[in-house]
Amino acid sequence: MLRKVISPFLILPFALNINPSNVIARETKNNIDKVLEEKSNKPFISYKEIDLIVLDNQELKSLENLVTSAKFNLSSQIAQKYPSLDFQANGLPKYTSGKTYNSNSETLKTSQFTANPSLTIKWDLIDPVRGSEIEIANDNYKIAENNYEIKKKDLIQEARKRYHKYQKSYQDIQNKKFALDLSFTSLDNAKAKLDSGVGTKFEVLEAEAQLSRDKQSLNEKKIEHEINKISLKEVLNLEGDFEISNEQNIIGFWNHKLNKNINTGLDQNLSLKNILLQESIKKSQAKSFLSQNKPNIYISNTLSSTFSRGDSLSTNIDSEKTGSDYTNTISLNFAWSIFNGGQNKKSYNSKIADAKSEKYAFKNLKNVLTTNISKAYLNLKLNEEKIISSLKEIESSKESVRLSRLRYDVGISTLKDVLVRQTELSNAKSKNINALYNYNLNLDELERLTFLEISNTCLENNKIKNNTSICNI
Repeated sequence: MLRKVISPFLILPFALNINPSNVIARETKNNIDKVLEEKSNKPFISYKEIDLIVLDNQELKSLENLVTSAKFNLSSQIAQKYPSLDFQANGLPKYTSGKTYNSNSETLKTSQFTANPSLTIKWDLIDPVRGSEIEIANDNYKIAENNYEIKKKDLIQEARKRYHKYQKSYQDIQNKKFALDLSFTSLDNAKAKLDSGVGTKFEVLEAEAQLSRDKQSLNEKKIEHEINKISLKEVLNLEGDFEISNEQNIIGFWNHKLNKNINTGLDQNLSLKNILLQESIKKSQAKSFLSQNKPNIYISNTLSSTFSRGDSLSTNIDSEKTGSDYTNTISLNFAWSIFNGGQNKKSYNSKIADAKSEKYAFKNLKNVLTTNISKAYLNLKLNEEKIISSLKEIESSKESVRLSRLRYDVGISTLKDVLVRQTELSNAKSKNINALYNYNLNLDELERLTFLEISNTCLENNKIKNNTSICNI
């Protein structure tokens, strides 16, 4: 099996003298329980489903539309490579009327309907700016795709983090309930000793104070648990209620060495790739400015025609008279902006300076990523040790509580010592819960930073005997 359940709530031996009937009787709901009362028939969300559910996030959908926009923009720039076809018509139709008077000649009249359509095909054979614009659009499209993937992976990691936190807060509640049961038992014992004449009122007050603290701590954990649920619901974009597995498990093992983590993480990192693309865009923009001072050569073909009905500049108007003509012109054209005061050259220098700044940003981010990967890896190893040591601490604390309870029962110890041991046991459980939580977070973080996969099994050469490795738990 992939997941080995590490329950941080190890049951104390019966020597702790916890009466089950008393525990059940004490599990009455307070006001907070009523507010947080669970509902039935809620959909179940597993850890593995997070990747798919996150795709419905609104912010992610916004970036998806930006990818589509960048793709259309790239297609638009590529379309500049093909010929363009323009149709123009001066009047459809156009009517002209008038008279021309001259004392030495007859008066001429005009009454005519005309139409002058023209069709022009233009094809840029050499356009120095076009290539740079296509490169810029292509780089922007890649950046948009990378931004989408970056956000998706960040959202998945954040959702996983909140999922683990929600599980952790449930385990914290169970730990506090366990501590509360111990405090009830201590209070019962203190009252029994007081009634029998071998105890003191001071011990009863101590037990009541500890019970009050445990109740308050439990209520705080319940509120925290509900807040974590709301937070998880928000990142998953869920409207209704839901349930998850409350057991806190190891989600896998990390079998990759530190050097491989760093090398793979830097090679696959999309943010680093985006910086390189930004540098490429700046260089393409600089190239575009210089290209504006280069000649533009294009070929054009214009077909124009005229259709008329009626007479123009005639002594007698013939309204039935018709006429038409057409011309077709093919030309090779040349345009060259030779000098514009050095504006393009200065703009070129500006973009080259911007491109150089991206190199420093690349190196800086590379150092940051190297540090983050190293920290996540070392913290993972640290939390592996904490999981093992906290389990051992729980076992020792269980025995300490048992022995202190026996010593108190026979009168050779005080209730204060019992309460201290109870707190130590609760703290040991809390350490184990936190170690599991942080271990899983480190796994998710390493997977996000390095693009390597979490393994389902622990490598054989990493296994150590006598439960001194996370593999053997």
